[in-house]
Amino acid sequence: MQDISPWRPGPARPEITREELHLWLARLDLPDQTVTLLYQTLSPDEQERARKLRFEEDKRRFVVARGALRAILGSYTGLPPAQVEFAYSPAGKPELAPEAGGTSASLSFNLSHSGEIALYAICRDRRVGIDIEMLRPRMAEEHIAERFFSPQEVDALRSMPPEDQVRAFFRCWTRKEAYVKARGEGLAIPLDPFVVTLRPNEPAALLDAGDENEQAVHWFLHAINVAPGYEAAVAVDSKPSLLRYWLFNFDT
Repeated sequence: MQDISPWRPGPARPEITREELHLWLARLDLPDQTVTLLYQTLSPDEQERARKLRFEEDKRRFVVARGALRAILGSYTGLPPAQVEFAYSPAGKPELAPEAGGTSASLSFNLSHSGEIALYAICRDRRVGIDIEMLRPRMAEEHIAERFFSPQEVDALRSMPPEDQVRAFFRCWTRKEAYVKARGEGLAIPLDPFVVTLRPNEPAALLDAGDENEQAVHWFLHAINVAPGYEAAVAVDSKPSLLRYWLFNFDT
């Protein structure tokens, strides 16, 4: 697989083949004027979701994350951001609504945001999931691993020096979340039957799919280097031959 990095400004009109995986990064803390413009591109239900959020910072970041998603998908489909329409799976996973006579229905995507960063994964005709988490030491100390990780993962985690366990916890968490999101079945997939790598020097990988209908060897799991204080991962149901990293520019 060719891995084209580091992050660089994305093209205004990207093209993507079935063999490629595109990752986009957007910063969410933007000036008021930009947030207002992005809010105007959201659908009425997205605007309502934003209004219902309790904290102003959460409202702004939600608006930017969804506005960036619309702009990114619009750059692939040629649609204005406000005209991008979504459909939702029974488990709530968003996808592009089919367009009469168009080809954008083959475009697959997933998004995640945490703190001031949003990540987006774009591919064609594949199942894809992405997750980013800002490191929160208390979360790694509250026995969440014992509740949700596999015994193999817990053993690996607790065998590490204490100072390494926070990042290892989130390394494991983001890889598991990315895989679950790619499967698209929501809470129907428990986190403990399947196993991912989490040690510092291990490449990201799905060791055991935990499902007789899935084979771990077919899945591509990739750790994403985002910024200090974050862990992130993407999961795709087959390995791409080309991986690109794009920075989203709100001026494009």
